Amino acid sequence: MTFKHNFKKVLSATAFAAALVVAPAANVSAATNDASSTQQSATATSQDQQASQDQAASQSSAANQSSSTSTSSATSTSTVKKVAKKTKKTKKTSKKKAVKKTSKKSTKKTTKAATAAVTASADQSQATDQQDDAAKRAAEAAAKKAAAAKKAAAKKKAAAKKAAAKKKAVAKKATAKKKAAAKKKSAEKAAKYWIAMRESGGYYTARNGSCYGRYQLLISYLGGDLSKKNQERTADRYVYGRYGSWVNAKRFWLAHNWY
Repeated sequence: MTFKHNFKKVLSATAFAAALVVAPAANVSAATNDASSTQQSATATSQDQQASQDQAASQSSAANQSSSTSTSSATSTSTVKKVAKKTKKTKKTSKKKAVKKTSKKSTKKTTKAATAAVTASADQSQATDQQDDAAKRAAEAAAKKAAAAKKAAAKKKAAAKKAAAKKKAVAKKATAKKKAAAKKKSAEKAAKYWIAMRESGGYYTARNGSCYGRYQLLISYLGGDLSKKNQERTADRYVYGRYGSWVNAKRFWLAHNWY
């Protein structure tokens, strides 16, 4: 507004100067008065315009202030609402994040617990399998040991039975041999006695020509010893040397009536 007022003042002064140059000298005074009046009028007009402009500026300032206040108030309210909305949104986001974090943490914890449970179950299952395998191996070892012991016992029993049978056979054979020997001895004794009774009647002093004693041996066989002991020994030596036994000598005697 001040720029316009000054521009008008400059314009009036320029017009006045032009009038002075153009107008005749006689009219200089009148022109000067007219210019002065015009300037006063312009000044008054300028003052009125300035007052109007000041009032308008004041009203505009008031309006602007009011508008600014309203705008500021509206802006403040809007800002508060935005802040509240943002705070609410932030709280909601934080709450959502917290819930998500808690859920994630809970899920992680649950997953970890489930994994631990699965691992523990797997470990327990593995331990059970190992125990079962150990028990199975122990049972197999025990069965194998029992079978080996049974086999060893059976083998030992068979060996003992075989040894007993062998011993029994040997004993039986020995008994039979002993019995046979006893029988043979008895037969030999009986045959010897039978010949003695046939030769001398059983007398150790019986004599028949060149034969002497219980078995009627040549006196030369006795070698000058006529004792009972020497007669028994010489008769056995003669019979076993010639016939092999008294039984064979008896058999010969029965066939030839002498031996």
